[in-house]
Amino acid sequence: MGTSAAAGAGSGRAPAVRGQVRGRILEAGSRLLYAEGIRAVSADRVIAAAGVSKVTFYRHFPSKDDLVVAYLQELAAAEREQLERLRAEHVGDAPATLGALAAALGDVARGERFRGCAFVNAGAEFADPSHPVRRAVAAHRAWYAGFFTDVARDAGADDPRAAAAELMMLRDGAMVCGDVDDADAVEPRLSSAFGAVLAAHRRATSRA
Repeated sequence: MGTSAAAGAGSGRAPAVRGQVRGRILEAGSRLLYAEGIRAVSADRVIAAAGVSKVTFYRHFPSKDDLVVAYLQELAAAEREQLERLRAEHVGDAPATLGALAAALGDVARGERFRGCAFVNAGAEFADPSHPVRRAVAAHRAWYAGFFTDVARDAGADDPRAAAAELMMLRDGAMVCGDVDDADAVEPRLSSAFGAVLAAHRRATSRA
């Protein structure tokens, strides 16, 4: 335990205060970064929105990139928790799991402030695969692909990874559709397309 952490633990109040301030900065930053785009939002905009000083901001986030990574990691954790919960609610029933996911994504797409997948948006703004933001995007998408692979395996797919790649592509397309086309179409079309992928891979298994 570092010196500052030990001091905070001893007081019983400092960690909570630091957590509240960091949380306020992260909340303000997340809102702006998602709504307006990462490169369009300066650190000064976040500082003003959070109502903190520059010194306080940079104490918690040494750079804007650190804030962006924290924003994506927090969002990733929330998405992973939701997906794991959906799978747990439909253990061994891949069609039901994907149907529930389609419904959840449809609800998200119909949100008033929805503007697409935060990870796809972030990836489009950072081309360098070695950049910390791009690595955060890649890490979450790898996790998502693993989730789809497990679901495809539950469904008895002939090639779970290939099926997962198709499911991921459908999910990404649905998020774009929800943003620029018809949000109400996301759930029914995605549910139907998910089912078609599972059926195609099961048919391949049966032919073998």
